[in-house]
Amino acid sequence: MGSNFRRIGKLAAISSKNQSCRGFSSTVNKNDTSTKSVNLFSAINQALHIALDSDPRSYVFGEDVGFGGVFRCTTGLADRFGKQRVFNTPLCEQGIVGFAIGLAAMDNRAIAEIQFADYIFPAFDQIVNEAAKFRYRSGNQFNCGGLTIRAPYGAVGHGGHYHSQSPESFFCHVPGIKVVIPRSPQQAKGLLLSSIRDPNPVVFFEPKLLYRMAVEEVPEDDYMLPLSEAEVLGEGTDITLVGWGAQLSIMEQACVEAAKEGISCELIDLKTLIPWDKETVEASVKKTGRLLISHEAPVTGGFGAEISASIVERCFTRGPALPNLIPVAWIYSRVKIEDWVRQSRLSSLWLGS
Repeated sequence: MGSNFRRIGKLAAISSKNQSCRGFSSTVNKNDTSTKSVNLFSAINQALHIALDSDPRSYVFGEDVGFGGVFRCTTGLADRFGKQRVFNTPLCEQGIVGFAIGLAAMDNRAIAEIQFADYIFPAFDQIVNEAAKFRYRSGNQFNCGGLTIRAPYGAVGHGGHYHSQSPESFFCHVPGIKVVIPRSPQQAKGLLLSSIRDPNPVVFFEPKLLYRMAVEEVPEDDYMLPLSEAEVLGEGTDITLVGWGAQLSIMEQACVEAAKEGISCELIDLKTLIPWDKETVEASVKKTGRLLISHEAPVTGGFGAEISASIVERCFTRGPALPNLIPVAWIYSRVKIEDWVRQSRLSSLWLGS
């Protein structure tokens, strides 16, 4: 699996019936700038350096960020930009986000780090009742759009129930904030810079499994990638696969194995969960007639259910397969995804929670 993670963002040969496939194509033109092979945490570090250097109103803070943080994403920032702009906070997530909201409301760029996404819940009230509603409740007179909350999320094979959660669906229920999850170093840098500069509060989840495992050619210059635009990573005709974050590498392997059996998969990275790109997914499902959504968060109340419900509403009577197949699964294993792809080819099957 490790070798596959290093291929994220690069061209992957996902073959299909009599057609070419883009695989894990890049969204950045590498001919326009110099690139360097870096892992995901280094790409995050580059983005933070650029954000602080390009805007004197930017601040980075959180638990232990002053010496680089537990994942080293903030290494060197305090030395370069000073402890007035990069500083440690008390171990109090509610206080971190509350301070960040006030800082952003004063027309600053507040980049707050929650050390693990599992510990974002003490700040839940601040995020959903303050940050998300700031603009609306003031009649657009005030806002905290300069707020970005970074948090490492997901499983790493160890860490237990306090260091392996994927809480993204909690925040997808809340109008007024955006939820962004990158799949690779190149995506992480471009999406983080877009999030920091977006006029709305953003919760930016970073797949910690990929911090060191995912390595990719990343432009060294300043660049941004659009939010709320899904990306079709591999085109296909038999089934659409949708995912985000670290799960994309697992799904890519499943697509490669399915292709050996003549199953043509269309693979889509959602990238932004709210607001998500319904149009791209809808267009794909109308072509393939089948959809599989894979994520490592809990099935019950997971964001996959929202995608399933929306696409059923839009596509139930469309596409080559009637009735349309919309299996939704909580899957971490590539083998299980392959099994579901095979079953979806052979029969009409609904998989619920």
